[in-house]
Amino acid sequence: MPLKLAAVVAACCAVLGGFLVAAPAAAVDIRCSDLDLPVTGPLGEPATVHGRFCVPEGPAPTAVQLLVHGGTYNGAYWDLPYDPDRYSYQRDMAKHGYATFAADQLGSGGSSKPFSPPLLLPVLARSMHEVIGHLRAGRAGGTPFEKVVIVGHSVGSGIVAAEASTYQDVDGVILTGVTHLPSVPALTLGVALGLQPAFADDKLGSVGSDPLYFTTKPGARAGLFYATENTDPRVIEADEATKDQVAVPGMGTVAVFGIVLPATKAIRVPVFQAVGEKDILFCGLFALRDCSNARTLRPAEAPFYRPEAELSTYVLSGAGHSLALHRNASQYRDATRGWLREKVGIAVP
Repeated sequence: MPLKLAAVVAACCAVLGGFLVAAPAAAVDIRCSDLDLPVTGPLGEPATVHGRFCVPEGPAPTAVQLLVHGGTYNGAYWDLPYDPDRYSYQRDMAKHGYATFAADQLGSGGSSKPFSPPLLLPVLARSMHEVIGHLRAGRAGGTPFEKVVIVGHSVGSGIVAAEASTYQDVDGVILTGVTHLPSVPALTLGVALGLQPAFADDKLGSVGSDPLYFTTKPGARAGLFYATENTDPRVIEADEATKDQVAVPGMGTVAVFGIVLPATKAIRVPVFQAVGEKDILFCGLFALRDCSNARTLRPAEAPFYRPEAELSTYVLSGAGHSLALHRNASQYRDATRGWLREKVGIAVP
């Protein structure tokens, strides 16, 4: 074949190949660091919120997601120490150009562990408001963020709703693992049969918590938080290994004033609400919610929001309560990024 003709054929094949086989995405280096931020404790005393800050290497993003875990979890929910390429919300977001700060709530993880009776919803919401101030001021990683989206899971979603409605200081709200009409029987049985005082737990007993800090009993998390047919058993093992405690007074006030009563009614920025299709706590028997798909969920949840919330709903098929840790969690993260671009105007290169 003449050289010129061979070159033309090669060029044509390269062009056609571009349509047939997508070029692999360039690898993005990420950087994660742990840090402590000062906040106010329940009685006005100094306290700290510990968290993990993850960003992509290179130019700093202009927006950050503040991640707030649920009860008996800590920040490891967002960065599980098992198969992070598949299950870490933080590392996946960073690979796509997004910054995140996963906070340990007061009483959990590396954060201060105050006496539990005054550790109520207003205190928890205030501490996240103070963290938002730090993020906007550049006290996390040296980057002052123009936009902050606050993201919650389960009990953390109640704290997020209270924070956003009280302080009006965020650009978007993401609530996961929650609806406004949960399955009361499932929640009641879960609390009665699945929880125990943290001081009696083999793993957490050495923390020295007061009697009103509780955690899950060994082996309870699989049934409460997962659709096991859609879960890697090693994820549940990692979840058990990193479980934490929750203050019962705080959890109780979150349940009443953050979830059941419509704290969400005062949110004035876009909201993304995501649940697992098989979440027994919020979509199970007697939950009064059809979680089969987003189209059926939205009409039931929309009355709890203002028009400014422009409520978007999402249902992760085959997932349980801890939807970020199921085999198909990447679909939920993709949907979240789509919402961030469309509704909050957060785009990355």
